[in-house]
Amino acid sequence: MRITRLIKSATDSLPKVRKAVGAPPGTMVYTGERVMEQVHVHLTHYDAEVFTTVTTLDAIPDDPSTGKISWYDMRGLHHTDLVEELGVSYGMHPLALEDVVDIQQRPKMESYEEGVLLQLKAFSYFREKRELHVEQVSVYLAENTVITFQEDGGDLFASVRNRLKNANGRIRSRPADYLAYALVDNIIDNYFVALDQIEESLDELEASIMQEPKVETKALIHNLKLALLTMRKSSSPLREMINRFGDSEHRLISEDTQLFVRDLKDHVIQVTDLVETYRDVTNGLYDLYVSEISFRMNSVMQTLTIVSTIFIPLSFLAGVYGMNFEYIPELRQSNGYFILWAVMLTIIGLMLWWFRRKRWL
Repeated sequence: MRITRLIKSATDSLPKVRKAVGAPPGTMVYTGERVMEQVHVHLTHYDAEVFTTVTTLDAIPDDPSTGKISWYDMRGLHHTDLVEELGVSYGMHPLALEDVVDIQQRPKMESYEEGVLLQLKAFSYFREKRELHVEQVSVYLAENTVITFQEDGGDLFASVRNRLKNANGRIRSRPADYLAYALVDNIIDNYFVALDQIEESLDELEASIMQEPKVETKALIHNLKLALLTMRKSSSPLREMINRFGDSEHRLISEDTQLFVRDLKDHVIQVTDLVETYRDVTNGLYDLYVSEISFRMNSVMQTLTIVSTIFIPLSFLAGVYGMNFEYIPELRQSNGYFILWAVMLTIIGLMLWWFRRKRWL
């Protein structure tokens, strides 16, 4: 089978490129930088009674049994020949194939005669580095078939696979459009996981700022701001995509599935609200960081000013008695040195008392 040969040859590293100006519509150009040593294509074949899964296309029949659902999960978009071969096999429009390998796409839904293309971003957050990992995911729905395209080799849909293994699960007895919904729902659920981790990072940063603001704290706050900005840019068009998915009149999307899709609207609204809230919290953390730095600097300047103020009169006295005059009455006093120290200590005490009374200390 040609698809199998393409998988075995998907080891070439490709540089990041852009679609050439003037290229005809449907030109497939991978615009990302992630290249996998080995492209993976996982097939899950199931119905209410049968469930099989393979990780190589050698065992995939050319004509799957009628009525069973086939789910192809391809990981590695840099091999555009394999993307094209797999997509053309199930009637994907050339414009849909072009969008699949263009990772700059915003979340959207496109309807074609032979199928429906759903594109959205998958997020995972790394608390140690305070960095957000972004991956574009495409879900193509065809007749009794769902094809997912991922940039990386990680399995974003492990929970959906576990549900499919359960013979009593709802997903096994429903058509392919419900599987497409379940995959989109799984990605959106991971948004909440990433946002919970971002919330924990915000709490940790707030505690560290209140305890001891450091120079690297500013960079961590900046990383969080960039992560939330990225999520905001993806969550806003995601609402429009879910609305189109839930209200679509395409023949491949049933009314029963649309009821579940409409429930995703509330989830997307919650994600959008949380992103906006955490952005405000992040901006507040930056203001808090600046305030703490200014407060500590003012405290240092206050201490230095007080020390300088205390030594001004002492320096005056030392300067007077350090002058080379022949007649200074106090110099002939046997206790003059101790009297001078007593005067200076008295001045220090009076000034400290005065500073405390004015609440400068």
